[in-house]
Amino acid sequence: MNRYFLFPGLIIIMLLSACRDKKSAEVPEPTPYEINIPFAFPSILNIPEDNPMTEEGVQLGRYLFYDGRLSGRTHPDSLMTCATCHIQANNFEAGIDHPVFEGGIVHGITGKTTHHVMLPLTNLVWNRSGYGWSGFIYPENDQPFYRNLEDFVWLAVIAEDELAGDTTRVKELFQEIDGYPDLFLKAFGSSTVTFKNIQRAIAQFVRTLISANSRFDKYLRGELQLTQSELNGYVLFTTEEGADCFHCHGGGGNPLFTTHLFYNNGKDTIFNDPLDRYSVTGNPMHRGAYKAPTLRNIALSGPYMHDGRFATLDEVIEFYSHHVKLSPQVDPLMHHVLRGGIQLTTQEKADLKAFILTLQDDEFLVNPDFGPPPLFPDQK
Repeated sequence: MNRYFLFPGLIIIMLLSACRDKKSAEVPEPTPYEINIPFAFPSILNIPEDNPMTEEGVQLGRYLFYDGRLSGRTHPDSLMTCATCHIQANNFEAGIDHPVFEGGIVHGITGKTTHHVMLPLTNLVWNRSGYGWSGFIYPENDQPFYRNLEDFVWLAVIAEDELAGDTTRVKELFQEIDGYPDLFLKAFGSSTVTFKNIQRAIAQFVRTLISANSRFDKYLRGELQLTQSELNGYVLFTTEEGADCFHCHGGGGNPLFTTHLFYNNGKDTIFNDPLDRYSVTGNPMHRGAYKAPTLRNIALSGPYMHDGRFATLDEVIEFYSHHVKLSPQVDPLMHHVLRGGIQLTTQEKADLKAFILTLQDDEFLVNPDFGPPPLFPDQK
């Protein structure tokens, strides 16, 4: 190659490089978001390497979480977003008293009911075993989708029984909304709105939803004493000869109050749900098995079980006491299945419920950092 043609080419490359450097210098690096591990909580977090937590990413995710245009629609009758169903005051579930979803049974924009009732979004940054009642979204999945919280966002937007949106329409809409390109620039270094970054931002916000300041947490930290009834319930919760709850829901050494694993808990003897744990693993012994949800703020998380068959905690306790059903698939940890349940007395049921209620974190339910942003970008 002629060196006289090479030299101008080098100058052009250098100028382009300088322009890129100048542009990148104008956009400061996002600020790392530090998750403070609560007392006694696990230190290992589920944060993908390609989506590190940043202050700017969390802020953007919070805006998107509460923006009714997330389906790609702008008509007032079609506004629906994550917070339509995941209400902070109800442990980021719809709740049994939802003004639109009767009995907490959720349906999407199209009116189609979701296959299962909701699971809370609480403390999911510690979940490494899969999302959803069947755990069909899990990190080790070899499919191009369904690996982590980010993919759950994608699924919620496109699913017919949720937002029933189109990802292209969504990103084009937010590209045109004043303020959002700047938020994307600060969070991800580009003002071009991509759906991948929408997924990332909402997942970052959800990972900040940490509940760890209930009465029970304060008891563990030595800040208060539980009542005798609550202590009796704690003993019942954590012993096999008592209520035998701890195998599936943790407790004591497991402050998450879930193992994040999947169990057939003896609700039925015939299993025809196409989306149980068997649908993921193909193991016949996993028919009728579902994720054990966290019991934190559980009093606000009804209806209960994967199909919402129980409206109250009292009904759930009654089921485990007297109505557990034997089947070849029932989990071995259901130690009292041969006698139909754990056979709690009336007082023991009251004590167990009293303890479970100590897991309610009132500060979490009203924390302003988890609520709607004070002002949406296009309102500035």
